[in-house]
Amino acid sequence: MKKFRLVLSLILAFLAVFTLVGCKESTNPSGDFGITLEEIIANAKKLSYSDQGQGQQQVTGTPNFNVPEGGYDGSAVTIKFYHTMGKNLVTVLDKYIKKFNEIYPNITVDQKQIGNYDGVRDQISTELPAGNEPNIAYCYPDHVALYNLTGKVVHLDNLINSTIADDARNGGQIGLTAAQKADFIKGYYEEGSQFGDGLMYTMPFSKSTEVLYYNETFFTANSIPVPTHWFNESEDDTTSLEAVCKKIKELKPDCIPLGYDSEANWFITMAEQCGADYTSATGDHYLFSNPTMKTLMAKFREWYQLGYITTQKLYGSYTSGLFVADENDSSTTNSYMSIGSSAGATHQRPEKVTVTKEDGTESSEYPFVVGIASIPQMSTTYQRVISQGPSVCIFNKSNPQEVVASWLLVKYLTTSTIFQAEFSSVSGYVPVLHSVAQNEQYAKMIAKADGTTNIAYLSAKVCLEQADFYYTSPAFNGSSVARDQVGALLTTILSKEADNAVKMINDAFQDAIDECEYQG
Repeated sequence: MKKFRLVLSLILAFLAVFTLVGCKESTNPSGDFGITLEEIIANAKKLSYSDQGQGQQQVTGTPNFNVPEGGYDGSAVTIKFYHTMGKNLVTVLDKYIKKFNEIYPNITVDQKQIGNYDGVRDQISTELPAGNEPNIAYCYPDHVALYNLTGKVVHLDNLINSTIADDARNGGQIGLTAAQKADFIKGYYEEGSQFGDGLMYTMPFSKSTEVLYYNETFFTANSIPVPTHWFNESEDDTTSLEAVCKKIKELKPDCIPLGYDSEANWFITMAEQCGADYTSATGDHYLFSNPTMKTLMAKFREWYQLGYITTQKLYGSYTSGLFVADENDSSTTNSYMSIGSSAGATHQRPEKVTVTKEDGTESSEYPFVVGIASIPQMSTTYQRVISQGPSVCIFNKSNPQEVVASWLLVKYLTTSTIFQAEFSSVSGYVPVLHSVAQNEQYAKMIAKADGTTNIAYLSAKVCLEQADFYYTSPAFNGSSVARDQVGALLTTILSKEADNAVKMINDAFQDAIDECEYQG
């Protein structure tokens, strides 16, 4: 009997070890979280643009600004504008401020560059309690949620909808016309009202998104299609990112086929494309610990283990460094695809190299041509890409003329096709107006788009072509914490060694939720 018990104990111990090893080596824990990858794909294909899947926030801020009777009365006012523009963009801004002053000579614009976006946020956060904040500021939704704890962000609706005559504009009006409203790219414009009370807090200034950069020369030489969706949907699927990564890895075993710069964007975009919960600005804020996202993260962990992907944190730098690396240099690793900011296109272009021709002459050429496409999608009928880049908000002041004057400048810069065209051509950001595409100079610029010298124009062209796909996440005090945590969460799941991958993933999600609730 003792011998039987000993044998039984040994068998049970062996089975326990086998189970742990099996979990460690399993490359596809999908399905262990209550939903399979196949079900996620099927659900995503059923989505329509009316399915948003993310909560909104009820906020309390400055009561909707009441436009003074008569609008701007022509009094002398000075308005401060905080931004992050470098010298080249300030040159463009100053040029159009002068044009603005031809219309409104008594409005003095004191524009000031304040470091980066976080620098603007931090500066204003220290000034708000003392009432020294600017009139206008570059902002992201998270910043507005923070500023609005003081209730000083102006609701723009009465300004936008005002039909009060603007005498300085020869019969124009203070507010936006129906045509001006319709000219805004919808996803950019709607970002301003994502705070849940139906009111507008921001106007879009210039935007960027994420795009897929790929080595067009390599793809063409090896008959590799540009991927349009994430996962294999059949055994002979060649157009998924999964299939493309596998093909590249077979051709170039030492490479990492894809680098993705922003872990947070990747996580949030997958939630959006799948219609899965990410955050809500009412009730329980942090909703990303759900079966769909756990299954997706398990699948991407499999990709990482196969050597298909890396990210900025895992690589230790922007993954454009991998993308532009010399594929013939055995001392370095390279990639053939990169997902990164559309505004950073020139960083995804390799340096020119000296090429000796057959006749012995030398020339300086790019080692490969860069292709740019929309990022892969989960559905062809519900395509989503993230909206990034600055908007502008206005702060309330005791003198309502300052608020109206601030609005007039914001309106001028955001609805001017000429300004938007020139600013975008210099900045690499995307204009926020449909009409810019028909601007003669901008159209000529876009017509020059290519994957070498004019790569920034090619990036802008792709962004304009996907104008209907943009989304933004709910903004609330704590939404930036969620963004940080899901980025760290993805990094952990991809790279952490684990005897039990399913348990590790569940624990990682719970840790991220706990940290959000603690910090938020």
